Amino acid sequence: MTMSGIDPVVGVLLIPVCAAVVLALLPGYKLTAKLNVLASLGSFLCAASLLVLPRPAPGPYILVDDLNIVFIVLNTFVGFTTSLFSASYIAHELETGKLTPTYLRFYHAMYQIMMFGMNLAFMSNNIGLMWVAVELATLTTVLMVGIYRTPAALEAAWKYFILGSVGIALALFGTILIYMAARPVVGEGPDGMIWTVLVARASGFDAALLNVAFVFLFLGYGTKVGLAPLHAWLPDAHAEGPTPISAVLSGLLLNVALYALLRFKMLLAANGDAMPPGVLMIVMGLASLLFAAFMLYRRRDIKRLFAYSSIEHMGIIVFAFGMGGPLANFAGLLHMVMHSLTKSAIFYAVGHITQVKGTQSLAKIRGITETHPVLGWGLVVGVVAIAGLPPLGIFMSEFLLVSSTFARSPWLALLLVFGILVAFGALTLRLTGIAFGAPRGSRQPVQASYVPMFAHLTLVLIAGVYLPAPVVAWFQHVAKLLG
Repeated sequence: MTMSGIDPVVGVLLIPVCAAVVLALLPGYKLTAKLNVLASLGSFLCAASLLVLPRPAPGPYILVDDLNIVFIVLNTFVGFTTSLFSASYIAHELETGKLTPTYLRFYHAMYQIMMFGMNLAFMSNNIGLMWVAVELATLTTVLMVGIYRTPAALEAAWKYFILGSVGIALALFGTILIYMAARPVVGEGPDGMIWTVLVARASGFDAALLNVAFVFLFLGYGTKVGLAPLHAWLPDAHAEGPTPISAVLSGLLLNVALYALLRFKMLLAANGDAMPPGVLMIVMGLASLLFAAFMLYRRRDIKRLFAYSSIEHMGIIVFAFGMGGPLANFAGLLHMVMHSLTKSAIFYAVGHITQVKGTQSLAKIRGITETHPVLGWGLVVGVVAIAGLPPLGIFMSEFLLVSSTFARSPWLALLLVFGILVAFGALTLRLTGIAFGAPRGSRQPVQASYVPMFAHLTLVLIAGVYLPAPVVAWFQHVAKLLG
């Protein structure tokens, strides 16, 4: 591998593709699980090297800039830790007969294809290619959600497929409208799809077409983000699919659609006559936060509980980017990173807890800190973090967002704080029974890898206590880019 600066980009995209081909051909779970971990590690190392190596110049299809490098590194890191968690989790599913080797033949291959799709979406400089990459990542996760082949799993996969297809169709129509708006200025041909060209010439585009395009793009990609009322697929997909896929859905795939929205938001911001996209984002973000916060009280399934928590936090993030400005954008970026790390860590704990207890019912999972202390206290730290308590990272991002919002719009700040407090009450109520209630269910030891969970929680704790100056400067720069 040379140090030319282009090799890491090739590695991030090519390693998952090559790994998928190899993994599809190899029998046996243990070998493929190890190769899956190695491939995910290779992708992460290539992505991390982009932080220090010279980046390639933007091309017609590939772009690496200050905005997407945040997403690329986060995506490959969580992909790597999830592959570690998946190795022990899926092995247990095979041993208990919940999954059969036949259905798992292509599990790791699909995992790598999914990672390729997400990496490509982040790196795409062509808005059409980005759409294709998001669809590829969606289709692979649909297959993985239905891998248990139970009626409930198949129903969840079909719901995800149908609603996701509606969303991606709306996003496609919005993408076509962007091309139509660009054509009179940029001309015919592929230049009308290249994001760097579009953002440079956006001031001359037809504002009316841009406005209509953004509405379709927001509804389309907003379905993937899981914003209410476009969220119906998300709780089912989390509850019925394998837990590693729940971790990837919450920690990664939601970010892919969010990233697409941010790119198009920047496009509208570059046109002085276009509508302010922030208004729509603020309304939908607050609606998602308030809806999910109240729905948390009605959940009886532990994975559905944290699925609605994901809807809540994506609402907060979308609200932050809708508010805009250096501080709110900084808070949105920080919250996005902290949510990805924290929520995936929670699902790592939940996955092993549901395996050892043999149920996802909250009523049957009690006293986990007594029966399985490491898993139990890991879950406690994760829920404390996701609820926004200090000194963990989400507290810092929420504090910055509330401060910024209160200074500019106190009424919006009150609604934001109200939603966060309602969700905090629901999570505290559920955590009390799960972690500290009278123990129920199996006390058998669980064969689990605790490294992914505690690696994430350690990073979240460090971020809440101290953010290194280079990270702060980097986030501040990206916040300015977002407008």
